[in-house]
Amino acid sequence: MCGGQSFPNVPLSKDRIFIITGANTGIGYEIAKHCAIMGATVILACRSENRARSAMERMQQEYESEVITAKGNSKPLALEFMQVDFGSFKSVVNFCEEFKKSGRQLHVLFCNAGLGFGPYSATSDGLEATLQVNYLSQFLMVAKLMRIMEKSGPDCRIIFTSSRAYKYARIDVSKMNYTGTEEDFPKWDYYGRSKAYQIMQTYIMARRMKGSNITVNSYHPGIVATELARDVTECWLKCFASCIFKCRCARSPLQGATCGIDLAVNPEHASVTGHFWFTCRIEEPQAFIRDLDTQEKVWKETFVFLKDYITEDEINAMDGK
Repeated sequence: MCGGQSFPNVPLSKDRIFIITGANTGIGYEIAKHCAIMGATVILACRSENRARSAMERMQQEYESEVITAKGNSKPLALEFMQVDFGSFKSVVNFCEEFKKSGRQLHVLFCNAGLGFGPYSATSDGLEATLQVNYLSQFLMVAKLMRIMEKSGPDCRIIFTSSRAYKYARIDVSKMNYTGTEEDFPKWDYYGRSKAYQIMQTYIMARRMKGSNITVNSYHPGIVATELARDVTECWLKCFASCIFKCRCARSPLQGATCGIDLAVNPEHASVTGHFWFTCRIEEPQAFIRDLDTQEKVWKETFVFLKDYITEDEINAMDGK
């Protein structure tokens, strides 16, 4: 793997349930495929059913050609699709209610879905899309599934695909949601903010969940040749991204996913919580991310955005109560 990083090939029970958001392409695809190959039941939480089912077919085909050919045994991967649109809080609520109705446990919740640094757009809830898709909606999903994870036995894990792009962020809690003109939208800043919020959530939840069966970590996948920059509009950025990908300076999706897969399956990480990772190593983010006062202000403001969709019990669950 890239930079000496790797993940162990751990036999996982089919009863170990993973939800992976944004799992039909790029990093999420590789995470879902490899966790399923190890034996887990993996739910692809995606917006497009067609793309998700196509991805599931490819995973099975690649498994049969890459793994079965070498080992000589065959089994269908335990892959499932559940629809969710992170641009809609109602869609997230519906997803979680459907999962609860299944009566199943949940052992790994991998929040990987995300928008890149595209032009301004608003969600159906009237919020800036990067904020909602990358952070708020997945925060809401975590909140609504926490009680299930609490009852799912030891070694439950929450993982966020974040980014070193948090360094571009200028945190202003009073302006979490962009309200300026489309032309003036600072895409790098707001993309960086969404990733900063995820890392802060990692620290806050780890403090509140201390001593519980749930660990929380986030990681930076590196510069990866994925669809993340598909919404870029500037010609120079498109050319720059193209050059990076063509000269192989960017990581492959599997290389970008490796640290995340390691966090999801490695038995050595069973009790490791509250860290930001890169290349399978803990990395300390900049001081403003670690500032407790800023973290708590972001946490408090997050619940204001979600007040119409989150219950008191779910808030208590997020507070470790």
